[in-house]
Amino acid sequence: MKILCILYDDPKGGMPESYPLSDLPKIDKYPDGMTLPSPQGRDFTPGELLGCVSGELGLRKFLEERGHTLVVTSDKDGEGCTADKELVDADIVISQPFWPYYVTREKMETAPNLKMAITAGIGSDHVDLQAAMDHNIDVVEVTYCNSRSVAEHIVMMILSMVRDYHTQHKIVNEGGWDIADAVKRSYDVEGMHVGTIAAGRIGYDVLRKMHPFDVHLHYFDKHRLSIEKEQELNLTYHDSVESMIAVCDVINISCPLHPETEHLFNDEMIAKCKKGAYIINTARGKICDKDAIARGIESGQLSGYAGDVWFPQPAPNDHVWRNMPNHGMTPHTSGTSLSAQTRYADGVREILECTFESRPIRDEYLIVKDGDLAGVGAHSYTKGTSTGGSEEAAEFKKDNHFIDEYEIGDEDDGYED
Repeated sequence: MKILCILYDDPKGGMPESYPLSDLPKIDKYPDGMTLPSPQGRDFTPGELLGCVSGELGLRKFLEERGHTLVVTSDKDGEGCTADKELVDADIVISQPFWPYYVTREKMETAPNLKMAITAGIGSDHVDLQAAMDHNIDVVEVTYCNSRSVAEHIVMMILSMVRDYHTQHKIVNEGGWDIADAVKRSYDVEGMHVGTIAAGRIGYDVLRKMHPFDVHLHYFDKHRLSIEKEQELNLTYHDSVESMIAVCDVINISCPLHPETEHLFNDEMIAKCKKGAYIINTARGKICDKDAIARGIESGQLSGYAGDVWFPQPAPNDHVWRNMPNHGMTPHTSGTSLSAQTRYADGVREILECTFESRPIRDEYLIVKDGDLAGVGAHSYTKGTSTGGSEEAAEFKKDNHFIDEYEIGDEDDGYED
């Protein structure tokens, strides 16, 4: 088989010769009891950089020893890109939410051998799922592999935005000691009302991690949590997004992207937020109208916006979120810490081992199987619906409108829930 793997670029200075930590903490199970990915083998050291081109997800030896061909590239955008050329005769395509290769219906029709699309991470909306069903292409992802990584990132963003860490750090970097300027937008999170839209693996973990900060916790989800879970964290349930955002100082978005949530946070919804709220979005960029967010910041309706997801990705140089005030954006790194990379690389290998040996893939990993939604996909998506995001993003070209390197400036499963 030919496996096409699209990964983000290597570090500008080359692959690391060493790493800050010599090993990773040992974790056997996720909080719900699900075991971590368990491939039969591993050809890398946990904690290494695996998600970039030279990292190859640690797959080359494994695949080539079994007679398969591995092609790895970061060139995924624009007419004539390497990924499009190599997809034509590929059997399996692997991509990441952090560096998504948009597998559209049109691209599927150029790839008659394509049998499977694997997401190295969580969140498969870069694949046209309805087209995958129509073409009998299985779609799988490594569920839960980086959920807790994303939850940690969200907590970091909440604290850094409320305390206005970015301003204070900038003052120090510029050689200043302007305490009044450093604290004029800085608050304590204690006593605030913090809510999450979707309380799945990520959303609930955020609530659990925020509980010790003595905040009031709220959530909205179409699937209400058990009474035991609500009582454990003293959660307040809301039966609508509007009800929750009206009372919350911090609004976390962890819901999937689908037609119902596309541009959910537009001008009208932002106007319904509690005045001065902070919005945190590590789910998908298209859940928020980028211009409406900027207007909310400028007007003071929002105190700040921190996000890890953009549309498209990589984001154009002139994307309004890069330069608006009071933001804490990151270049979609929340789910690709070195710890998470070990888990999703292991998960991809486990999926490939199952495929090559005709063994069933974990139900938790399935999004589309045998022409229909399956596993977690049946819970998260609706057959026949599509945001059109993969088609729209495919129109963007990797030219001078995109950054060629990560320039953060003053600021930073997926659907990762």
